[in-house]
Amino acid sequence: MISSPSAASPASSDAATSGLFDQSALSTLAQRLVEAARRAGADAADAVAVRGISQGVEVRDGRVEESERSEGDDVGLRVLVGQRQAVVSTNDVSGDGVAKLAERAVAMARVAPDDKYVGLADPSLLARDFPDLDLLDPNIPSTSELERRACEAEAAALAVKGVSKSGGASASAGIGGMVLVTSTGFQGSYLRSSQGISMTAIVGDGTAMERDYDYTSAPHASDLRSPASVGRTAGERTVARANPRKVETCKVPVVFDPRVSGSLVGHLVGAVNGASIARKTSFLKDRLGQQLFAKSIRIIDDPLRPRGLRSQSFDAEGVKVKKLAIIDDGVLTTWLLDCATARELGLVTTGHAHRGVSSSPSPGPYNLHLEAGEPTPAELMSDIKQGFYVTDLIGSGVNSVTGDYSRGASGFWIENGKITYAVSEVTIAGHLLEIFKSMVPANDLEFRYGVNAPTVRIEGLTLGGR
Repeated sequence: MISSPSAASPASSDAATSGLFDQSALSTLAQRLVEAARRAGADAADAVAVRGISQGVEVRDGRVEESERSEGDDVGLRVLVGQRQAVVSTNDVSGDGVAKLAERAVAMARVAPDDKYVGLADPSLLARDFPDLDLLDPNIPSTSELERRACEAEAAALAVKGVSKSGGASASAGIGGMVLVTSTGFQGSYLRSSQGISMTAIVGDGTAMERDYDYTSAPHASDLRSPASVGRTAGERTVARANPRKVETCKVPVVFDPRVSGSLVGHLVGAVNGASIARKTSFLKDRLGQQLFAKSIRIIDDPLRPRGLRSQSFDAEGVKVKKLAIIDDGVLTTWLLDCATARELGLVTTGHAHRGVSSSPSPGPYNLHLEAGEPTPAELMSDIKQGFYVTDLIGSGVNSVTGDYSRGASGFWIENGKITYAVSEVTIAGHLLEIFKSMVPANDLEFRYGVNAPTVRIEGLTLGGR
């Protein structure tokens, strides 16, 4: 259940007058950079200006351990001379800095190697409409409000019976935005706020110490779970992990908690990234159009979700974005492409370009989710005689070239359809194609993260124990 913080969020008194929400100066700067690049001899150019404001508070035992705030505007210029490309960036364009930056970029491009796939987006693909996705909370919480949230979360965790100490609580807020201007006539911008609360609790001590956590994040404060809820859940999760047992190596059904089930979606999306496909380094490189999952499975990327953590109305090349079913009725329907990877593969960009100020565009996802199934989590586990319920994954032992999957894990043992005792220090292993084929989602999907999935059951994974 999503609820508002228990008190209204005081805002910085000078937020409206500080110019944080006004990107007109950045838009003008980006336009000047593009014009200067053309005057310096570039055949085409685009400029990005990125705004970042963040503040955060960390507390432990009711006292502030760290409080920080940062603000910065950075700009990047990409120029093309023929089929040669260069990217330069700076955070200082005072005086004649615009002209000098453009001249340096063009000089770099002229000596760069040819790349037949570089280039700006086709003008017919550019975004023309910019829907309001409600990404900006105008109320920036004050430092004292962030401190209150963190302290409330910590107090709630320490109030849970069995919690021995605090691993620290934090609260943060920020604004991130981008302006993009291209020599083909595109100009667009967006701002997105972010707020978060997290808490880590500890039970036991020494070698018997266990810890767990909870957090909430959203663009708007009203969509955050309350600090008390975050703290209480962190405490309850930690207490449940006390005195974990070891298990024997076996092959059993494995159920992934929603906290970690999204990682399986992440492995799929990494394998369908156009850059990996173009390099032929993905185990799915020959699987486009094939049935990878059960027919009931759909995996969606939705950049236009209102108040989404990764929502935006255009990509880093100005291309219009849209909701996309990467997996539809179990079938792999598309790669994630920017313009360069699309040209290399003889396809059309899917509008998935991302970019920083010092890099050229590359493909990546937005708001991902695995659609919910029909069974409840209890029904999903009801026929499991012996199995494993995963709540935490460790390491990144996934081979994207072969699809082999092996990760450290902890969680709980399942007996006769019920979650029983805590389990730690095990490894779960299999192959992603088999994992995808046997995946069964429950009905408990919630949109809380950048990648969201319900509880998921996978058959026949190898559990490496003692």
